[in-house]
Amino acid sequence: MKGLVNKTIGIAAERQAENISTLVTKHGGTPSIYSIQGQWLLNDEVCKENVKTLVDEPFDWIVLTTGIGARTLEEAAEKINEKDRFLQSLQKTPLAIRGSKTLKWLKDHNLVPDRVSEDGTMKHLISSFKQERENEKGKRVYLQLYDQDDAELKQQFESLGFDPYLSKPYSYKQPDPETLLSLTEKIVEQSLDAVVFTSKTQVRNLFKQPDQKASLVKAFNDQVLAVAVGKVTAGELEEQGIKKLIQPENQKMGQMIVRLSEYFEETSLK
Repeated sequence: MKGLVNKTIGIAAERQAENISTLVTKHGGTPSIYSIQGQWLLNDEVCKENVKTLVDEPFDWIVLTTGIGARTLEEAAEKINEKDRFLQSLQKTPLAIRGSKTLKWLKDHNLVPDRVSEDGTMKHLISSFKQERENEKGKRVYLQLYDQDDAELKQQFESLGFDPYLSKPYSYKQPDPETLLSLTEKIVEQSLDAVVFTSKTQVRNLFKQPDQKASLVKAFNDQVLAVAVGKVTAGELEEQGIKKLIQPENQKMGQMIVRLSEYFEETSLK
């Protein structure tokens, strides 16, 4: 399948950028990397404090939202010689999780979640708690997040009667301004055929430019195809006003590029 022949594909990802580039090339396309995820930052002392709180205090639920967050907490627990107690806390406390990478981390540690977001979104996970709202009042929840949506998610759990403790083991810096500007210009002038996004952070970083938002939305809804790796990223694109976008049924990088290649093959036949 060479559906990307004569197509230039922008890549907003960082960690998977080279792998995505290879896949684009295999399908005949020309990859162009504009990593706007922002540098990953470990909050080391915060992380250690989060672990101490988890092992020393009782919680009724533990909510893990990202694989990297779970792994970072584990590494912090090891640094302060609390790994055994950390894993014991996860074994004895009901677990609610979001994301395939989080689920994989649990499986690697022989941990079984009590609740899983079926579509990978926090919205679905929170809805599962809403069904038992009366049973959750006054309960403490250990909520692993990073520096996005934390206030909103805290409020949502509080509205259900929970007493949430926020664990934020890592965060992201703002992306390089020149890279962000370059990608913005390429989209607005519609010199890219598609842009691949692998997280909602990348989407938000792009649309955080108020003077460019209208032009970006217009370009995406015109000739530049927005491509999301999964429902969370797609949802953020839609939230920004993007109506024309695609995503794979199976939320994986390889399937995303196959879907992109298929899309251009299909449209070329029309």
